Amino acid sequence: MADDTTTRRTGAALLESTTGRGRRVRNRLATAWMLGSLLVAVVPLALVVGYVVVEGVGLLDAAWFTERISVRSRIAGGGMAPAIVGTLVITGMASLMAIPLGILGAIHLNEYGGSRRITRTIRFMADVMTGVPSIVMGLFVYTIWTLQFGLSAFGGALALASLMLPIVIRSSEEMLRLVPDELRHGSYALGNRKWRTVMTVVLPAAFGGITSGVMLAIARAAGETAPLIFTIGAARAFNPSLFDGPNTALSVQIFSNARVPFPAAQDRAWGAALTLVAIVFAFTILARVVSARVARRHNA
Repeated sequence: MADDTTTRRTGAALLESTTGRGRRVRNRLATAWMLGSLLVAVVPLALVVGYVVVEGVGLLDAAWFTERISVRSRIAGGGMAPAIVGTLVITGMASLMAIPLGILGAIHLNEYGGSRRITRTIRFMADVMTGVPSIVMGLFVYTIWTLQFGLSAFGGALALASLMLPIVIRSSEEMLRLVPDELRHGSYALGNRKWRTVMTVVLPAAFGGITSGVMLAIARAAGETAPLIFTIGAARAFNPSLFDGPNTALSVQIFSNARVPFPAAQDRAWGAALTLVAIVFAFTILARVVSARVARRHNA
């Protein structure tokens, strides 16, 4: 270990001595610019997360995760258990619909589509859908589903899945593009068919990047409010029926409590926001652990 450190220091010193002064100055300026850009991006994020933690951590106790949502806005108390369960159920159902379809769509675009017109059209539409405001997607699902079948958790899942799908498609396609063609050619040389090459070589190699794109889509879906207001309503209790009756979620509770001028309701909004951030963070860590294990197994 000491030898490696000494070697690196010697190499750095040799590089410094053989590099022109102008290039050293430009290198330091570029390094300072990158560090400054990092701080500009990280500091606001840290401030937001820190403020949410400070405002909401006082409400997180056992009752918060087990009791029902209080109907009294002026009085403190109650929990957020129905909204937590509703968020997990609705987001989970949306993920079950969007993630497999998105990955399969990315495989088709990158591995089978080539440069055909239909492929370019699908890719363009996915890019367009990525920028569609969430309220527009909520109104769309409200028109085609909610007006016909009423408020339901499934309608909310449809809206969230519509938001997740283009993100999964485009991020997964970009990760598949990064897989070297040499891996595909080696698999073909061993006699594997295209579908087997995709399943056993390409997907494992791109699994880490695909996981990151999927978690980005889940994080966006879990925090959306407008589509859920149009599709699941604003109930205070969890509805076990996925296809009948209104439901609730953390994002909807954040919105409804933040509008109320009473301190107790606003505290619930901060607690729900912290709970939502914690859920997304926990699932992101879990996804990273799984992707790391898959990567180690693939590299072995």
